This record gives sequence, C-alpha cells and structure tokens, in this order.
Amino acid sequence: MKKQWIIACFIGIQGVNVQAQQPSKYPYQDTKLTVEQRADDLLQRLTLEEKVALMQNNSPAIPRLGIKPYEWWNEALHGVARAGLATVFPQTIGMAASFNDALLYEVFDAVSDEARAKNRQFNEKGHYKRYQGLTMWTPNVNIFRDPRWGRGQETYGEDPYLSGRMGMAVVRGLQGPEDAEYDKLHACAKHYAVHSGPEKNRHSFNSDVSTYDLWDTYLPAFRTLVVDAKVSGVMCAYNAFQGQPCCGNDLLMQSILRDKWNFKGYVTSDCGAIDDIFNHHKTHPDAATAAADAVFHGTDLDCGQSAYLALVKAVKDGIITEKQIDVSVKRLFEIRFRLGLFDPVEEVDYARIPVSILECRKHQDLAKQLARESMVLLKNDQLLPLQKNKLKKVVVMGPNADCRESLLGNYNGQPSRMLTPLQAIRERLNGWAEVIYIEGVDHVDAVPENQLKEYMRQSKEADVAIFVGGISPRLEGEEMPVSKDGFDGGDRTTIALPAVQTQVMKALAAEHIPTVFVMMTGSALAIPWEAKNVPAILNAWYGGQYGGEAIADVLLGDYNPSGKLPVTFYAQDSDLPDFESYDMQGRTYRYFNGKALYPFGYGLSYTDFTYSSLNLPKVCHTTDKEVQVTVTVKNTGRLEGEEVVQLYISHPDKKILVPLTALKGFKRVHLRSGEAQRLTFSLSPEDLSCVDENGIRKVLPGTVRIQVGGSSPVPTLATPLKLVESTLKMIGNTHIIDK
Repeated sequence: MKKQWIIACFIGIQGVNVQAQQPSKYPYQDTKLTVEQRADDLLQRLTLEEKVALMQNNSPAIPRLGIKPYEWWNEALHGVARAGLATVFPQTIGMAASFNDALLYEVFDAVSDEARAKNRQFNEKGHYKRYQGLTMWTPNVNIFRDPRWGRGQETYGEDPYLSGRMGMAVVRGLQGPEDAEYDKLHACAKHYAVHSGPEKNRHSFNSDVSTYDLWDTYLPAFRTLVVDAKVSGVMCAYNAFQGQPCCGNDLLMQSILRDKWNFKGYVTSDCGAIDDIFNHHKTHPDAATAAADAVFHGTDLDCGQSAYLALVKAVKDGIITEKQIDVSVKRLFEIRFRLGLFDPVEEVDYARIPVSILECRKHQDLAKQLARESMVLLKNDQLLPLQKNKLKKVVVMGPNADCRESLLGNYNGQPSRMLTPLQAIRERLNGWAEVIYIEGVDHVDAVPENQLKEYMRQSKEADVAIFVGGISPRLEGEEMPVSKDGFDGGDRTTIALPAVQTQVMKALAAEHIPTVFVMMTGSALAIPWEAKNVPAILNAWYGGQYGGEAIADVLLGDYNPSGKLPVTFYAQDSDLPDFESYDMQGRTYRYFNGKALYPFGYGLSYTDFTYSSLNLPKVCHTTDKEVQVTVTVKNTGRLEGEEVVQLYISHPDKKILVPLTALKGFKRVHLRSGEAQRLTFSLSPEDLSCVDENGIRKVLPGTVRIQVGGSSPVPTLATPLKLVESTLKMIGNTHIIDK
C-alpha cells in the first residue's frame, strides 16, 4: 500500500488502526487491471451504508477492505491553500491581468508539485484532513459580471474567452499530461453555473437568464474546461437556476453537462448546497428527497452537513435505488484510482515528490514573474518610473502600505518570505532617500481634520507621496460578516473608492506633493477624481508573496509594467444595472454602452507600441476551418517592454443580439526599443460565430470587423490605446457549429 497510515473509521468506529488489519489481496489492488475494472470490484464489496458514507467530502476508511480515509476538499486558488507553507501567487484576478496562459500553466504545474509534496508530508504523519488531499476545487471560472461581487477576485474576470483560456491552463497544469499513467492532481471547475453573487442570499438565490446569455456568457468557460481541458471535477453551485437548485438541475446537470458535453468525471456540491435544497430553496421536503434528486442529476459528492447520509433512508423508502447510488460511488473510486491512491508509492512517481519543492527558488521566481506581469499601469503623467538619484524624501502611506493580508488575498497558503509595499520600497531606497511611513489611514473610517493636518505636516517637502490604498480581502470576499459603509456581507454596495482615501489624496494635491496611487483590490474601483487629478495610478490587485516587491519594481523602473485589465473599471455606480440582475445587457465591455473609466484590456507601459500591416482575407466562406490574421507590432519607445496584443471581433451588420465587441485572441510579446514582430492569429469557426436566441452557435454570412491593439476597442474616458482594424466578408449559408 502507498504509505503506513493510521486512520480512523468514520462508520461507527473511532481510532481503528488499519495498519494492524492487513487486508487480503483483492482484485481492486491489482494495478494491471483497468481503473474501471478495479472500481467495479471494489464497489461490489461495499455495503449500502459504506457507499453512502464514501459520498461525503470527508470519506471514511473501510478497514476491512483496506480503504484509507480521503478528504476531497482542498483548494489551490493561487497556490496550495490553508495548509501551511506554500508559494503564494497573485490572487486569481491578478493572474488574469497577466494575459499569459503559458505562464499560468507553469505556475500551476508548480502548485501541483507542492500539493503532491504536502500530501505526502501529511500522509506520512497519518493526517488525512481538509486541505490535505489531491482533489483541488480550483479553478473558479464564474463570470465576473458585476464588480460589487466580493468573490469576483477568485475569477479570471468578465470575459468568457479569457476565462476559458486561463482556466484551461490551470487545469492542465494541475492535472498533468493526459497520457500519463497517473493524474498529478484533479482540478474542479466551479461554481456551475450562473453564479456570481450576491453573497448574502447565495443559499436561496434563483438566477434566471435568457438562453442567449446562458450560452453566450455564462457557459463558454465551463465548456472549455469540460470538453477541451478534460477537467476531472465540476462543482455545482449554491443557487437555483430557473427555479431548480443547481445541484439538481435538469438543464445544467443532465442535458448539458452529462449529455451534451459528455462529462465523465465527478461532481461535488458546493459546501452545504444539498442542505440548501430543502432548507432554503425549499424545493424538497427533507434531506432524503433532496439527496436522492441530486444523485439522480449526477451530483456524486456531498460537501456539507451530511445530507447524503439520508440516502440510506431514501433507498429503504424506495426513492432511489442502490444501483443508482453505485453510479456515483464508481465515479468517485475511479478518480481515486487515477490519482494512484490505492497503489504502492514506488509505482506512483508523483507520490515521491520531495517536500524540498515547497517554496523553492523556481517557484518563488514564478511568483515574482507573475506578480510583475499582473501590475496594471492606469495613468502616468511622466511621474513614473521614479528616479532614485532625484529622491531625497519619500512618503509612504495608506491602509495597504504595510498590510500582509492585502497581499495574500483569500484561500491562501503561508509563505516564508514576503515584503509589504512599504518594506519593499524601503529596501530599494535604502541609501538613496529617506522613507517616511505615515500610519493611521484606514480603508473606510474617516480621518479627523487635525489628524489629516498632521499627516500633511509630515509630508512637507516630500519629493513624492506613494499612497497605497484600495480595499482589502477583509472587506470583500466569500460570505463575510462585514457591515461597513460601502460593504455588506462580502459584497460591495458601491464601487466607489472609500471617501476617506480620496480625502487624503486631495490633501496631498493641495500641498502640491506629487502622488502615486497604488490600488490593491480584487475588483474594479470607481476613481473619477483620482483619474483626473493624481499623476500616476498603478493597479496592483492582491499580489501574493511578491506583490510588494513587484510594486516597488514598477515604481522604481526595475520592471516595465505590462498588465492589462481583465475587468471594466466603471466611472460611477450609475453605470451598473441592478446587482441581482443576471441580464448581461449593460454589463461588461461586451454589452456596456457608456464610456468606461478604464476599459477591459487596458494597461500602459513606460514605452510605446504601434500597430500596422493588419492582414486578413477579404472574403471567407462560413464553412472555412480557420482564418489567418497577421499584424505587426513595434516598440517605438526608448525602453524595452512587453505588450499584450489583443484581437477583438464584432458583427456590425447583424440583426440578432451580439456583443458590441469580443476578445478572440491575445499574445504577449517582448520587444526591445525599435524592435518589431509579425504576429499571427488563427480564428476558428467558433471564434467567428454568433449565438442565437435559442443558444445555437452559428457562423453567419455578413461582415466581421477585426480589431487588434493594446486594449479593447470600446469608448473610454481615458486616453484610448492604439489599434488597427479591417473587415472580412463571410459568404455562404449559415453554418451551425455542433458544440
């Protein structure tokens, strides 16, 4: 067996030593058999009660069969979470700002190494608790439809294409090569589906969207992970969809996931979602009927308050058959077999990854690179980069200046090394300038006038003030007991930057102190005053263990910023529809008709890039397999740097509902000063298609506009970034894509 483990049996026995009960050799232990054969053999040896117990996230040991305990619940949102030492990468929304799925694959390959090493470490000590297993409930590919949603920080932003690309890299990095003998880890696409707030009523909320929005916005990323990335798991959401709880939803769970997408992996409920079915949605009278219905719909695992234990009663009452339960239990066993959890450790290479891999230099370097690439420069009136040799006095202030929590985000591990922005700035300016830290500015609470005057007195004659503000994971996140002005239950009631922070920056402006505003946030903030009056604005997200150093790198010119916004930054609350409405009209860059403060895809550099020579066919047939688009991008500035080249399409002559514009390609390119590169994009029929009111994806005849540049081509209050555009004409009949 894999390890010498001491386990406790969940089923009526405490403290049973499996090591002392060596089971006989069963066929399921024969590694020469297929996974399916092994699962079938093991399944037929279990009692009904044992099967049901194994459908809980904290699956017990079955000593008589040599089955060890297993805890399914683990997290790897931006590094191995909640299990001690681990490399902490930028929060997910910051990862998305890199627009670098190749780097994301490397990052999650590193995360999977650390998860395997930690699992080995725990198991050798006889530990099988939460956050110690190999099934990672990551990634979150819900669409960040509204910036007020507190958990939006866990997503890859508001665009389905970007979410799918980044999510696929995460899945492949976690699970390892598809043709390997064993899977490295198992990823899980969550929260399926149409789930993005509010947090306060997520256990009872019913989301209802049009068929068009469902297929155009809410499902594409899930489809990418299930069909293309071959994700092993899916988590069904708390909410109901069209009146049916997601974990027992006919359309989502059966018609789409199992039938249309042919998903063969396991489905887990979100934690407590089965209990929600009868306690909050009240579509079922009790645990037995709710649990049975969830199993009918393919929900194999119950994470929660043991609602699935009622399945024993459901079988005895004739609500469900044991054979139907067997379907789920078999899927769960197949997952465990594919991870090598029943096999000798010497046969599973991944099981021997040493603990020395934890936070190793390679992983730290990846964390630093990703933190740097996540930084988004929103404004720069020639203030940045700061010149060390011209600085004598630097003031650092703001609620996130010396705050570790705002680097770590949520669902995080614990790094051994981390510098706050203040510490990093001090380190870089040691011997160059005096760094004054002004404490006391809270995220939300007002500053007394006499205190503000004292802050300004301390800031006198400063060459620059660096205000590190924004919001915090202590204010926004998952179902939080927070009730402060602008924040409620984990969500926000306004997208405006808390007024106290604007007040402080206005005071700095009145004293004519050049100010850099460093925003740390998990979502978009409305900063209209700052956008007009603060000379430089850097959006730094929750940057992980190297977030503070990445901020210092950018401010002092050691790194040329290259991040791009994965969400729209609106100018004011009135730009947004009602928070509880899931209708996409008026939301995100794809359907917002106003002017964005900073648009999706936006981000400045310390150098300049120009685009030219956009080349594509003038005419294509609707049945063509792909369309080639080429473009030249050139660094016309004085510094080397990286540009995220983005390709968008629109359908200006379509009479059906279509996005105003939509991302369909991106490439990150490094260019020296004066260097140019010719890039090629391949557009598939799916990229060129539209979704009709029935959810059918089609390539339609007519005009397609192609735009390529350094940002989305949408109206903005900021200075628009450069792009080139052309059109192609699609001829032929309507071509239906069978997806």
